[in-house]
Amino acid sequence: MLAIAGFAVAALIYVLAVWTITGQSLENAALRGADQVDRSESDNAWRALGQITVYSLAVASVVVALVGVLRRRWDLAVAAVGVIVGGQLVVQVLKRFVLVRPHLVEVTGDYAGNSLPSGHTTIAMTVLFAALIVTPYRWRGVVLFFLLPWAVGIGQYTLTAKWHRLSDTLAAEAIAMAMAALASWWLARRGTLHRYTGQRKVGRTVLVVFWTLSGVLALALGAILWGAPLLREEPVATTGEYDWVIYLGATSFASAGSVITALVFLVHWRRVDTIPAASDLITESHALAAS
Repeated sequence: MLAIAGFAVAALIYVLAVWTITGQSLENAALRGADQVDRSESDNAWRALGQITVYSLAVASVVVALVGVLRRRWDLAVAAVGVIVGGQLVVQVLKRFVLVRPHLVEVTGDYAGNSLPSGHTTIAMTVLFAALIVTPYRWRGVVLFFLLPWAVGIGQYTLTAKWHRLSDTLAAEAIAMAMAALASWWLARRGTLHRYTGQRKVGRTVLVVFWTLSGVLALALGAILWGAPLLREEPVATTGEYDWVIYLGATSFASAGSVITALVFLVHWRRVDTIPAASDLITESHALAAS
């Protein structure tokens, strides 16, 4: 269900942002607004995005696979690597061979072609999801603490560096969640997921509450920043008055999208562990003894 929802959301984003004049006008305005970003901030964005290469992606895949192997859980290693590799296969095929961008508003140069979904955002989110899948329950909060800020930053940096539009980022997040949901479904079908029966982790609860509030605030800020331009009778494409405000709203929406997507996936893994509970182990040992 979550996988279907993820692909459906990505399709809806594509239709609304790419196949409508309002969607293209807003995103083009955000691109113009990114030209006003401070040079140091733009350099930071380019530097962070430049660190994501084929080699760094391969290293990330090896690391998550190694965690699964060290735990003697080949199924977790396959699922985690499958999320990362499968996510890239899906977004690259969609971006390069399937999806098109109609010319509804005036735009020239590199921005006339299709750039949805964002490959960099997909990498950031799938690495996060893969790490959550392969990591034991007790360490999941640590993974969230270190990787979620990085994933949120990458999504926002794609807009700051003008590598992608907002819809590219949001669609990539939805597809990444869908791929992680499919991997989780596969693990559940194998019977390798178990209910966590231990005590609640206070630190992780505080972390989830913090990110929930951050996501809601970012979403509200984006809505406020985009409110004034959308209420104007004059089309956004014909004026540069709101370009900077629209850009700020787009970055807020991008951050909110990353946070909300991560939390939605995490909710579906709430109190779910890849280590059997003690009662399950006793039952399994009795079954083996009986056989």
